[in-house]
Amino acid sequence: MLQGVVRFFKKPVFSDYRFILAVWSILSVGVIVIKQLTHGIHGNYKIYKYAFLNLVEQYPLYQPRPEAYGDLNHYGPIFSIIMAPFALLPDILGSTLWLLCLCLLLFVALKELPLKKWQVGVVCWLVTNSLIIAQTNVQFNTATAALIVLSYTMIKKEKDGWAAFMIMLGTFVKLYGIVGFAFFFFSKHKTKLVLWSLLWSVVFFTLPMLLSSADFVVSQHKEWLHGLIMKNGDNNTALMQNVSLIGMIKKTTGHFEWSSLLVILPGILLVALSFLNFKAYKNEGYQLRMLASVLLFVVLFSTGSEPNTYIIAIVGAAIWFVIQQRPFSYWDWGLLIFVMLLASFGPSDLFPRPIYKQYILPNALQALPCTLLWLRIIWEMVSIRKPDYV
Repeated sequence: MLQGVVRFFKKPVFSDYRFILAVWSILSVGVIVIKQLTHGIHGNYKIYKYAFLNLVEQYPLYQPRPEAYGDLNHYGPIFSIIMAPFALLPDILGSTLWLLCLCLLLFVALKELPLKKWQVGVVCWLVTNSLIIAQTNVQFNTATAALIVLSYTMIKKEKDGWAAFMIMLGTFVKLYGIVGFAFFFFSKHKTKLVLWSLLWSVVFFTLPMLLSSADFVVSQHKEWLHGLIMKNGDNNTALMQNVSLIGMIKKTTGHFEWSSLLVILPGILLVALSFLNFKAYKNEGYQLRMLASVLLFVVLFSTGSEPNTYIIAIVGAAIWFVIQQRPFSYWDWGLLIFVMLLASFGPSDLFPRPIYKQYILPNALQALPCTLLWLRIIWEMVSIRKPDYV
C-alpha cells in the first residue's frame, strides 16, 4: 500500500514543475484573499510594511507603534530594504505579491537540489501543508528554508559568491541563515566563500543607510541584537514560542530554570561528530543528509521556534525521505508519517484541535518526531562508509 502511494506520486503530473508552482501559487493567493475577507490584512504583514516605512522615517524599528501594528519587529534592518517594493503597494496587492515571491523562492530552491524530478516533486508535496500554514501567517520562514537550501546548492555548483549571498542575507534578516556555514567543508573554494561572506556582510549592513542615516542604522543593528536577547528570555515559557527540543524538555518537566545550553551544547557536539566522517564529504547522500540535519537543527535548537516555523524542519524531513534506499522501509515510512502527523498537520485544522491544544502545543510535542528523525540522520551521516543511494 505504501509503495503504491509512491507510485501514485511518481505520475508525471505530480512532478511537473509548472503544475506544482501553479498549485502553490493558487494556494498562496487563496490564503491571502480568505484572510483579507475574514480578518483583514495579517498583523505580520503590517509589521513588515512598517519595517520599511519606519526606516525611511527613522522611527525606531524595534519599538511598538500601536496605531500601525500590534506586535514587535524582530527582523534585521536589511529586511526593511527587502520589503520596500511591497510596502509601496496597496496592502492587498503587496501582501499577495509577497506570498507569491515566498513560494516562488522556495520552489526555485527545491528545484535546484541534486535530486531526480520525481524526488523534487515528492519534497514539494510533502511541504505543501506546512507552506499553507506559513503563508496563512505571512511568515518569513518559507524564505529562511529556501535560503538555507540555496546556500548548499550554490556551494554544490561552485557559485560561492552566491552561496555567501544566501548565507549572509539569511543571517542579517533573522540570524538563522548562519547555519549555511555548515556547508563550508563542501566548498572547493573556501577562501572565496569567506571573502564573499565578508563583502556581503558589509553590503547588507550598510545598504539600509541609503534610505536612512548611518547613525540610525548602526543604532538599529544594536537594538535588533538586544531585542533578540530579550525575546530569547521571553520565549522560555510562552505557549506559542520555544516549540523546540529545548521547549519540549522544559515544558514537559516544568523546569523552565534549566539553561538552554544543556540542550544546545550536546546538539552541537552531535553535529560535530557527524563532521568527523571526513571521507564522506564528497558523498552526495552525506551532503543532502547534512542539509536535512541543518534544516531540522535550526528549529529544534531555537527558543524562537513557533508552530509555523516547522516548514523549515519539514523541508529537511522531506529531503531525507526521498534519498532513502528504495523500496522505502516500514521504519522510514513510520518516521515520516510521525513527523508529518505532529510537525506538519498538528497545527492545522486537519488535526484534532482538542488533542493539539491540550497536549501537543503546551508540551511542544511538535519537536518529538523531528528530534527522533534528526538523531536518525546524525547516525546515518556517522555511519556512511561508501557511495550512497540517492
